[in-house]
Amino acid sequence: MMVVGAAAGGRAKEFLEARAMHGLWMRMAAMASTLGLVVPTGCGRGPSRIHPPTINATVAGQAAMKEYDRNGDGAVAGDELDKAPSLKAALTILDADSDGRVTAEEVTARIEAWQASKIGMMSQRCEVLLDGSPLPGALVVYEPEAFLGPNVKPASGVTDDLGVAFLTIAESERPNPSFFGIHCGLYLVRITKGDRGQQVLPAGYNIVTTLGAEVAPDARDAETGSVFRLNMGVSPAQ
Repeated sequence: MMVVGAAAGGRAKEFLEARAMHGLWMRMAAMASTLGLVVPTGCGRGPSRIHPPTINATVAGQAAMKEYDRNGDGAVAGDELDKAPSLKAALTILDADSDGRVTAEEVTARIEAWQASKIGMMSQRCEVLLDGSPLPGALVVYEPEAFLGPNVKPASGVTDDLGVAFLTIAESERPNPSFFGIHCGLYLVRITKGDRGQQVLPAGYNIVTTLGAEVAPDARDAETGSVFRLNMGVSPAQ
């Protein structure tokens, strides 16, 4: 089992900081995100534009195939998608020709769509259920796919009593430390929950995660946030 260390405490501190601003900020961010704006937590100034992170879309599409196209046929499909949870989570949008496969060109086109939106950061929530009930106190980490390059940063949050977490990039990684939010991107999602210093959730939800998400203004769950339904009795396929 994996020991939950000091990193979780740091993530929890960031979450509490974000939650303290939640009421007004979330209402403003919901409107601002559609305009490519993020909302500052300080007073005396309006929303400021944050530019999207730089991604070489063509290189990223090719790198996605190198990572996940195991049989070398030029696409990620079938069982390969089970090993590519972020692509699987975004399949309905990524798969432009509805053939059940994701190609380098489709990944490239999706990245170009994020960049065309001019949205630098946006608000993002998620909900975690364990055996059908809200899971409080779980650390949720959105880890950007490596093929996106180094400029898309990870984000995290800790679930509240309703199992809801609000994701934010670590203060040291934000374009402006006063802003909360997350970059558009494809993410591996890792969820951990400690009990007396030990990890209690199956590895398929964290170490070798099968969970993924897309963050984008037109993503499938952009308005409601992703819902992750975990099951302690059945470990997900790995």
